[in-house]
Amino acid sequence: MIRFEHVTKRYPARGDALRDVNFALVPGEMAFLTGHSGAGKSTVLKLIGLLERPTRGQIRVAGRDLARLSTRRIPYHRREVGMIFQDHRLLVDRTVLDNVSLPLVAAGLGPGEVARRARAALKQVGLLRHEAACPMALSTGEQQRVGIARAIVARPPLLLADEPTGNLDPDLSWEIMDLFARFNQVGVTLLIATHDIALIRSLPYRTLTLSEGRLVGDAAPRRRR
Repeated sequence: MIRFEHVTKRYPARGDALRDVNFALVPGEMAFLTGHSGAGKSTVLKLIGLLERPTRGQIRVAGRDLARLSTRRIPYHRREVGMIFQDHRLLVDRTVLDNVSLPLVAAGLGPGEVARRARAALKQVGLLRHEAACPMALSTGEQQRVGIARAIVARPPLLLADEPTGNLDPDLSWEIMDLFARFNQVGVTLLIATHDIALIRSLPYRTLTLSEGRLVGDAAPRRRR
């Protein structure tokens, strides 16, 4: 599903964010990406989502060489990659339902299908009763779940999450991880960037570790007890 081969990302102002990174995730795999602040976690996700392009190396997603994708094809690629951000990035002047509907509206679906699928996504994250609410009226955990609903509404085969539990207490963090595990059980591939080492160690998934832009660890998933 994801393959990085000798990937380097250099920014003129601050040097290499990633240095010769190599790893692969198979379809249906769930893995954590960890490391200190500034280690390159967000950069990896941005490259996969084609928010940025690498300086050197090759990235393949679902068999596609991202370097060969034209600018015109980028929106089609992003429809197959759900992205979840720590800061939610919700539109405060739209309802919860409108926020979740945005990817489907952009894809050109009809109003009836948009509403049906957006409500189904909200039901999956337990927020259907809040569909008419303003995002700012929700708790931080609820806002994060709205962001997750928006990421899954187009049914992408790949989900990327950037510090999805960074602003949440431990109980809410577990709820979010349980949601991700449920998506993974139905075949969705997930790559989750997080610095929450205690949470990672308590879950039986593969862990990739970055330090100073280099991949320094690749721990196999632990067996469930």
